[in-house]
Amino acid sequence: MSAVLAAALLLPVLAGCGTDTESGPGPAGAASPAPSDDVTSALKKNAALANLLPADVRTQGTLRIASYVGAPPSAYFPDTSTREPAGLDIDIADAVSKLLGLRLERQDASFEAILPALGSGKYDLGTGNFGVTDERRKTIDFVTYINDGQGFAVRKDDTSLDKVTTLEQLCGKTVGTSAGTTFEATLNSQKGVCADAGKKPYTVKVFSDQGAITTSLQQGRIDVVMSTINGLRYQAAQPAAGVRFLGEFHRLDVGFAFAKGSPLVKAFQGAVNELIKNGTYGRILEKWGTRDSAIEESQISPPEAK
Repeated sequence: MSAVLAAALLLPVLAGCGTDTESGPGPAGAASPAPSDDVTSALKKNAALANLLPADVRTQGTLRIASYVGAPPSAYFPDTSTREPAGLDIDIADAVSKLLGLRLERQDASFEAILPALGSGKYDLGTGNFGVTDERRKTIDFVTYINDGQGFAVRKDDTSLDKVTTLEQLCGKTVGTSAGTTFEATLNSQKGVCADAGKKPYTVKVFSDQGAITTSLQQGRIDVVMSTINGLRYQAAQPAAGVRFLGEFHRLDVGFAFAKGSPLVKAFQGAVNELIKNGTYGRILEKWGTRDSAIEESQISPPEAK
């Protein structure tokens, strides 16, 4: 978020896996099937939008996209044996590419590796529920497509917290989150709130593997998870997860990520706005249960939401 987790989400294969709350995540490949709604195949190339692309891109007809595939509803593997990704990020990217007359060459990448790789030219763009922050805007251009953000969750049987509105409520607890995310940055930058309040500090445990966060929560090695609002809501709706969502903490715009100064951003912004206008955008969000994250208009690298 990420840094969605940014977007970084939990439970890459847990949702709907059919296990009980004591047994933990099911085996690999036991993820819930993706919704079957076809929301992109009818889209056709929009010549006016395609003309916003650089000439060499139009001629080449392909773009290299790095995708962080973490967990639903953003992006995950419904069937780990085929490793065909599904999710809101996947549908939005596919819809935009159809309007622009492009083919996406998708490569899986770790969340923390994508943004640096954009600057090196390894990829043309990236997705991973990347939240727009002022720090990231120094080196990255964003084209927004949803509004997600930061939230917290605990085990369903944990009644020590009801809703987290200030980080002071976490004092004395162990908080798990994902590497390279806005969640990690927020937690580390505000560790002093507990000392200021005369309380025991909270401990931050960072994981690169999303399944490890879930396992640590279920086994009591961490007390709280900080992750995306949409991801935690989705997870809490799965009875097998045994997770309780503690509500929204801070909203952030989320967007496609590009190297600073990329000539692609105007075309992508125009395509997202066309999807909003023609109703495809709403159908994608409805498919993934994320209507609360709808935006009215795509923006290019807006200031960080405060």
